[in-house]
Amino acid sequence: MSFSGFVLFVLENRVGGFGLLALALLLAAWIDAALLRDLALIAVGLMAMSLVPITTDISTEHMAVMGSAMILAVGIPYAVSRFVFKDYAVRFPVLTGKAWTRAERWYLPAVVIMGYAVLPAYMVNTGVYRNWPAVSDPEGIARLFLGTNVLGIWDELFFICTAFALLRRHLPVGQANVLQAVLFTSFLWELGFHAWAPLFIFPFALLQAFIFTRTKSLSYIVSVHLLFDFVLFLVLIHAHNRAWIDIFIY
Repeated sequence: MSFSGFVLFVLENRVGGFGLLALALLLAAWIDAALLRDLALIAVGLMAMSLVPITTDISTEHMAVMGSAMILAVGIPYAVSRFVFKDYAVRFPVLTGKAWTRAERWYLPAVVIMGYAVLPAYMVNTGVYRNWPAVSDPEGIARLFLGTNVLGIWDELFFICTAFALLRRHLPVGQANVLQAVLFTSFLWELGFHAWAPLFIFPFALLQAFIFTRTKSLSYIVSVHLLFDFVLFLVLIHAHNRAWIDIFIY
């Protein structure tokens, strides 16, 4: 199941990817009915995303198409888990009633510092920033900001709260974490994070799932992700308009 994400999103091979999905479900059916149910929910999300262009195009048409697939990829597993299976395996815990610890609060500015240290050198020196549209008008900047934030939230909803949550019902946390990180990294590769991006995206995905396991808080991991993506947004604006936000070292 996890390798199918690599085939679908990195190799962009639908036939091979769908074949692996089918094989995974057949094997799951042979192993355990509960495993089959949970892997089928992940497969629905992977199939929904693989059927639309995964790009950084911020036109209204593309955002509507990709946004619809994102809603289905998260909404169907959630609805089926809650209303059909009634096991509530897919949850989106926002208001947990638990205050963030001092370490969790300090980690938030640390994420910004890490983003500042990594993203400018990565985006500019590799030229990967060209995979994102060059915007300089207010509407384009607003669309880019919206796109980066919505995608960041969706990453946590699907890869952590859905895929990871379902996988860890059947596997040790460490194994489930590695498998979701493969899916997470593969998807972002197709989105445009090429070159050496997996060297920091894969650990980031692992850490997000680990933090979610400890905090059980979607709001916290989304805060972490959006802070990182805010630095990404600023770097993209600067990379396409070098005189703007000239605060980065690369």
